[in-house]
Amino acid sequence: NSLRSLETWEGMAVGKNKRLTKSKKGAKGKKIIDPFKSKQKYEIRSPSYFPVRNVGNTIASKTTGNKIASENLKNRVVPVCLADLKNDEEQGYRIMSLRVEHVQERRALTNFYGFRLTTDKLRSLVRKWQTLIEANVDVKTTDGYTMRVFVIGFTSKRNNQAKKTYYAQASQVRQIRKKMNDVVREHITRTDLKGAVDKFILNTIEAQIEKVTRSVYPLQNVYVRKVKMLKTPKFDLNKLMDVHGDTTAPIKAAEDVGTKAEEEEPAEPVVGDN
Repeated sequence: NSLRSLETWEGMAVGKNKRLTKSKKGAKGKKIIDPFKSKQKYEIRSPSYFPVRNVGNTIASKTTGNKIASENLKNRVVPVCLADLKNDEEQGYRIMSLRVEHVQERRALTNFYGFRLTTDKLRSLVRKWQTLIEANVDVKTTDGYTMRVFVIGFTSKRNNQAKKTYYAQASQVRQIRKKMNDVVREHITRTDLKGAVDKFILNTIEAQIEKVTRSVYPLQNVYVRKVKMLKTPKFDLNKLMDVHGDTTAPIKAAEDVGTKAEEEEPAEPVVGDN
């Protein structure tokens, strides 16, 4: 009985799926177009306060009609790891955001547009028996850039502490948060964008926060975890070129076309004596 039912099932299955044998109509006339045929490659240039200037390449559609390729590139935000910008693997937990502000020939000139810590770095800082303290403040640099700075820190054990936990009281958290905001305002409002980026990279703000909050409660693992750009001043090409100090238009090498060969006059045939 089982063998007979199997033969019946196979007879029903064979030839019943019409989709496998049905040919597609109109498939022969379809053209395969390469999507990258209408694209151009641009070199992304980082500001001069980063050691590595060539960040990478990006593509954009070629200029067609009213659609200009450079306009398509402007305001494009490129995330770049700080380890690649400084050739320092220890800075791999910081992701810098660079925004394209001007296109020069085949170069996209960028400027600082914020940064953040990687997710795995933040997750590694969170532990038991401690208090997490966060603060954020809006600050404006001397050259007109308004940004929101987020700071994170964790309480640590006092000297000669025997207690297992080291939690801070709510009043102490408020005091520490206020001191964090004051330190960020003091450092950022007195400098321009380049100076602010240097302070973020060199951990100047974090060291100052640990120092001023020690009287309230000692902190550890203090980081500026995120910087968000809120407002930028009116675009000034001269200021951008100052930021990209050594960026100039690429000089094309002279093409070797050779020299024109001189045409030799045909020699007269020599007539022999008869």
